[in-house]
Amino acid sequence: MKKNFTNDNEIKSEIINLSAILNLPKGTEAFVSDIHGEYDEFAHILRNGSGNTRQKIAELFTGRLTEDRQKKFAFLIYYPSEILSQIKQQFTNEADLNQWYFDVFNELIDMLRYTSIKYTRSKVRKAIKSDFVYVTEELLYSDQNDFTKRSYYQEVMDNIIKLDMADQFIISTCHTIQRLVVDHLHIIGDVYDRGPHPDLIMDHLMNRWGSLDFQWGNHDILWIGSTAGSKLCMANLIRISARYNNLRLLTDTYGIDLSDLKEFAANNYQPQPAFTPRSDTGDNIPSDDSLYDNTVQQAMAIMQFKMEGQTIKNRPEFDMENRMLLHRLSKDRKTIEINGQSYPVTNGCFQLVDPDDPYKLTGKEQNILDELIRQFIDSPKLRYHMSFMMNYGSMYLKYNGNLLLHGCVPVNEDGSMQSWTVDGKTYSGKSLFDFFEKTLKEDFQNPTTEESLDSDIIWYLWTGKMSPLFGKESMTTFERYFVENKELHKEPKNAYYSLRKEEWFADELLKEFGLDPDDGHIINGHTPVKLGHSPIMANRKIFVIDGGMSKPYHKATGIGGYTLLSNSYGFQLVTHEPFTTRAKAIADLTDVVSTKRVIEQSAKRKTVADTDNGVKIRKQIASLQARLNK
Repeated sequence: MKKNFTNDNEIKSEIINLSAILNLPKGTEAFVSDIHGEYDEFAHILRNGSGNTRQKIAELFTGRLTEDRQKKFAFLIYYPSEILSQIKQQFTNEADLNQWYFDVFNELIDMLRYTSIKYTRSKVRKAIKSDFVYVTEELLYSDQNDFTKRSYYQEVMDNIIKLDMADQFIISTCHTIQRLVVDHLHIIGDVYDRGPHPDLIMDHLMNRWGSLDFQWGNHDILWIGSTAGSKLCMANLIRISARYNNLRLLTDTYGIDLSDLKEFAANNYQPQPAFTPRSDTGDNIPSDDSLYDNTVQQAMAIMQFKMEGQTIKNRPEFDMENRMLLHRLSKDRKTIEINGQSYPVTNGCFQLVDPDDPYKLTGKEQNILDELIRQFIDSPKLRYHMSFMMNYGSMYLKYNGNLLLHGCVPVNEDGSMQSWTVDGKTYSGKSLFDFFEKTLKEDFQNPTTEESLDSDIIWYLWTGKMSPLFGKESMTTFERYFVENKELHKEPKNAYYSLRKEEWFADELLKEFGLDPDDGHIINGHTPVKLGHSPIMANRKIFVIDGGMSKPYHKATGIGGYTLLSNSYGFQLVTHEPFTTRAKAIADLTDVVSTKRVIEQSAKRKTVADTDNGVKIRKQIASLQARLNK
């Protein structure tokens, strides 16, 4: 809103502008979840607007372009640099290439005009690269039937080619279309862990995307917490990075020196089968990497279990005593007592665990942890990425009448809110989310390695049974490493996950967060929807959109992930086929959208007036009207 007006006519013009905006169609929102470092697939989904781009091409060009031409045009918009390089090699003379340029200019401008029709000129201008704003607007807002200006527009396009700007103009226009196909992006948690390139995802979002938000996931919390100074979060983070052969992400991208840790691990641990690293890409892991991943994973697991024991002992309100297991090992370390029963230990690596004081860190372990956490706090790029996630993120979000959250709302079997008392105060439902968010933000703004309740609470968000981001009774990492009995590996889920099929339960949750159960929806991630199960629950009031973008889940889910779209007509659920590689997608022109399913149709087309932004605009108009009436 313009702050300073010199006369009443300026105020009236602003009222006219804002009132008109209220009548524009609601922009398209896209919801994605559990990306887990799969940059190429995620970037492809952003590039194709979750299938929106291909759909708009079909609507605009059917009858003008063949199906094959439409597909090639779509991939030009997705990957302009790569497709341009391929196409230019096909032309043997300059005249044919120039004619192709003219054709593509016109097609791209038509596509941009069709894509931008629901936006104001100022919003479209912001989406265009500054170098090409004038040229693009001249072509975009031209009247193609105006004979008197036809030679003018022809001259504009001629000069784009003559001045060797054609490729740059095409790339810029394709990027503008990508930005406008989806108006707002919601990421429902877990950018990090497992896959190789969460850093590229963050760079892409920071450099190329406009309007977006994050709802933090449990894996994101490890990275946020480590940047805030939590050694427990850091120990889990490094262990998981070693498990998925991602230590190079720490060293090469975030500048974390792991040499002392690797030397310590190699000197004190031998490879164990349970610690064999996994490759999400399917590539073979080099033997040196495999050795380091294996021993580093052991070293960090033992340090993690020691620190967890100390924290659990100091925080009885966490109610996690069943996670203190080191002191339950037999003297010979061959068996362990769990729930009153003895089990054989496999893959034992407890040589640095003192039988008389099992949760005490050795001097070397303490030094390594102290040095590593200092590096995490001081890493400029890690702080840069995490600050972006914090600034645009929250534990939950109320947006256009819907509730967005990563995991769950902790509830009892009857659907009532579970309560948690910490530091003398009791929280449940919405107040529990608000408490966690306030604690996390304050600790992130003031990073420290000193032990504190706030730091312990951040770790609790990763693994505690009252954490909305975890949503399980306990995390059985210890048992999965050292005990073969599968029953001990189970992690019972909160009652939320069975109750979320019920419409009455969805209504109660929406009311708890101050939303209208007649119009609102709950949008979740966190738990992959397995093959044969529906992501649509509670009579279309709860949508679970973790379809398994991470490659290891493809077998269980049968797909490559979901995207949920909300546009002026209602909701669509987009199912994605498993993504192979960027190079293969470009070479074969293979898209990832397999089906689009309309799951809710609006009785009337929604406009900006029906959105949260519409509420803000009406307040601005009322304020301006009040100024006129003074």
